[in-house]
Amino acid sequence: MNIKIIWRKRVIRSFFLAATATTFLSACTSTETSTNKSSATPSTATVSEAKKEYQPIARLLPGEVLLPKLNGVPDLKENPIPEYLRNGVEHPVVASLQERLMKLGFMDNDEPTQFFGNVTEAAIKVYQRQNGLAQDGIVGPETFTSIMSPAAKYYAVAKGVCGDDITRIQTRLYELGYLADAAQVNGTFGDETEVAVRKLQEVNGLNIDGKVGRQTINLLYSEEIKPNLVSYGEKSDVVLASQKRLKELGYLMTEADGAYGNDTVTAVKQFQARNDLVVDGYLGPSTRVALNSKEAQPNGMTLGEQGDSVTNVQKLLNKYGYLASSNVTGYYGELTVNAVKAFQSNNGLSADGSVGKDTLNKLSGSGVKSAGSKSNTGKGGNGNSSGPVKGGSGVNGLLSIARSKLGKPYVWGSKGPGSFDCSGFIYWSLNQVGVRQSYLTSAGWRSVGKYTKISSFGDLRAGDIVVVSGHVGIVAGGGNVIDASSSHGRVVERSLSNWWRNNFICGWRIFG
Repeated sequence: MNIKIIWRKRVIRSFFLAATATTFLSACTSTETSTNKSSATPSTATVSEAKKEYQPIARLLPGEVLLPKLNGVPDLKENPIPEYLRNGVEHPVVASLQERLMKLGFMDNDEPTQFFGNVTEAAIKVYQRQNGLAQDGIVGPETFTSIMSPAAKYYAVAKGVCGDDITRIQTRLYELGYLADAAQVNGTFGDETEVAVRKLQEVNGLNIDGKVGRQTINLLYSEEIKPNLVSYGEKSDVVLASQKRLKELGYLMTEADGAYGNDTVTAVKQFQARNDLVVDGYLGPSTRVALNSKEAQPNGMTLGEQGDSVTNVQKLLNKYGYLASSNVTGYYGELTVNAVKAFQSNNGLSADGSVGKDTLNKLSGSGVKSAGSKSNTGKGGNGNSSGPVKGGSGVNGLLSIARSKLGKPYVWGSKGPGSFDCSGFIYWSLNQVGVRQSYLTSAGWRSVGKYTKISSFGDLRAGDIVVVSGHVGIVAGGGNVIDASSSHGRVVERSLSNWWRNNFICGWRIFG
């Protein structure tokens, strides 16, 4: 009897404890707590608030992206972005990185690629330098976030900065006459460079702050820039001395008079083209140094040459009866070759059909023997014929020359033969195939003018020069283009893709 009473008491007690526990757990899971209910104990409220305030942290699963999610960056689930991007890495996100660096002015404009090479690394280092980051050329989370941020700063440098990019800026300032001495091109942005930049900004109507930012860097290579140079309309002893030297080298076809007129501009441009200088027609420090050096290359014109200098030679040939006036076209075709040979034979010169220093000096001097009749001007054809260049092999020759340099490194400002930038590659390739083309920046190729202009991207064909925003290449046919690519870091043959179409400015037909 006593055992039954004890068992009954234990059952009742167990039931009571179970009921109490159930009530307590129900209060914990409730999302609302009634203040007028006596069952809402302090411990219950505390648990409820804790559930509201703290949420579980999701685990980072294998294969998930480690770098922060940013707009404009591809979401790649099968090929996650590496935590660190460095030289040698190949990944789709590198294209987004390069595109951003180009927009910010740290890389030359080009079609972005997936390869992280030397040029990309150099651009990253400059960006890191400007933004106070470790200059290791490696893109970790901090550098990546900074570059891709909408608030990322455009390229800018000021006094106190050192680097290869400063050397490039100083070189252009020297060419434009704002730095007077070649020794000032030293890679350090010091007082002299700041003074030169301020003068450049003053002459060109920019805000004068002595810093090289977006407007100043764009101006440096634009066609609108005003140099601090001896230029058209000026008259001085400096001009006279330069004219005498230009005439000695066979570039000037009129008498030296000390006045910087059209003939002098033409002669200076021709000299600059022959001596691998920036062709702008201004008599700046670098041009004067080259002009007076022992290494100065004399003038020479051959089949395929085009331009004002050819026109001037043709006018002289016409004056002495060697070339008909209808063939004064500015193109050095076979009729001009025949006329030059006749002139050379009649004036005691070697009859090779090319206009070198001796021929030009004789042609522009005194005591010239006339042809005597216009029968010596040659037969057939038109002096404006623009077919394949003899001595080369037209389109096929140009493409063969261009392909021979595939894989050569991209180096800013280089004109070959071991390395190139985009415009240097065009310059070298055309001259190797027999087309006498002066060096032009990519901006200069927008309005070169002496070839047949192609205004529609769909009309491009093999051998044409294709000009896009900030870049140039050679159309290879079959939907390809050959160019010195900053994003690849070398000379490549690649697809003439929609990037080229979207950035297309014009084309130039060299042959046919």
